[in-house]
Amino acid sequence: MSTRTILLVEDDPNDILLTQRAFRKANLADASLQIVTDGDSAVFYLSGEGKYSDRDRYPLPVLILLDLKLPRRSGHEILAWLRQQPEIKRLPVIMLTSSKENMDINQAYDLGANSYLVKPVGLTALVEVVQTLNLYWLLLNEQPEIRIF
Repeated sequence: MSTRTILLVEDDPNDILLTQRAFRKANLADASLQIVTDGDSAVFYLSGEGKYSDRDRYPLPVLILLDLKLPRRSGHEILAWLRQQPEIKRLPVIMLTSSKENMDINQAYDLGANSYLVKPVGLTALVEVVQTLNLYWLLLNEQPEIRIF
C-alpha cells in the first residue's frame, strides 16, 4: 500500500506539535502528514503553485484536516475555494477546530465539509481521534476520483 498524505492546515504551533505526536503514537504506517500554517499556503499547496508544484515532495492529499481560524484565509474561505475547483473539489475535508459555535458548524457543512470535529483536549484523546480518522477515512472510506494536475 502506498503512503497516503493528509494535509493539516493549522496555525497554532502547539496544536501542530500535538497532532504530529498523535500521528506518531497512532502508528499510522501508511499515512504521512503535510502541514501548512495559513490559508494562502493551503490554497497554494492544493493548487500546486510555487514550491508546491513538486507533487513528489508535496503530494495531493487524500484527506484535509482544516482549522477555522487561520491567518490570511479562514478555513471557511479555503473550503469555499476548494469546492469550486473542478479537479479537487471532491477531496474529503474534516474541520478540526476548537470552535463549538453553531454558526461555524453550520457554515462548514453548508460549504461542503465532510465532517466537523472539535479538537480534543490532551494527547490521549487526540490519538484516539487520529486512530478513528485512520480507520474510517483511510481504511474504510472509498476515496473519490481526483484528477492530478
